[in-house]
Amino acid sequence: MTFDPHDPGNAALVVRAAFGDMHSIDRLLRSIQQPLYDHITFITGDRDTASDVLQDVLLTICRSLIALQDPTLFRAWVYRIATRAAIRAERRHARGAGTTPDHTPEPAVESVDEPAFDPELIAAIPSLVAGLPPACGIVVRLRYLEELSVAEVAEALNVPAGTVKSRASYGVALLRQRLARVDR
Repeated sequence: MTFDPHDPGNAALVVRAAFGDMHSIDRLLRSIQQPLYDHITFITGDRDTASDVLQDVLLTICRSLIALQDPTLFRAWVYRIATRAAIRAERRHARGAGTTPDHTPEPAVESVDEPAFDPELIAAIPSLVAGLPPACGIVVRLRYLEELSVAEVAEALNVPAGTVKSRASYGVALLRQRLARVDR
């Protein structure tokens, strides 16, 4: 079972979970556990670290759920928690290894329209997205693999919607370039 943000029953599930209904909490956490694990693994690059971070994230969600004011923003909220926790873990790991995290400069031009995609590109995203710069990779992953809206990604990453569109456009352009090289 995955969390469908468009299902009106899910907002009620979030509210019941926030008020301590154990069955609702269990259903809610089970619905987001695997997508969050995949997202955290993408950021940290390590399954063991991702497992540890996921446990912390799930605890944070349980402890903080009552503070979520708009249950329709649940997915964006949990991805914000997971993204921040994964980035912190990755930074700790990078400091311990004597390296610094890869920081990607912002693209110079912001996109106004959402780019169009062909089915081949969408099918190839999971294998190619890991090679994107981190800022773009996270946006592309949340937007197209986790199917969050631009507003949800912006909320999850605490960046303006224009930045989400720009990073998505830049990331997709890089993916297209890489696909063009593969096709040759």
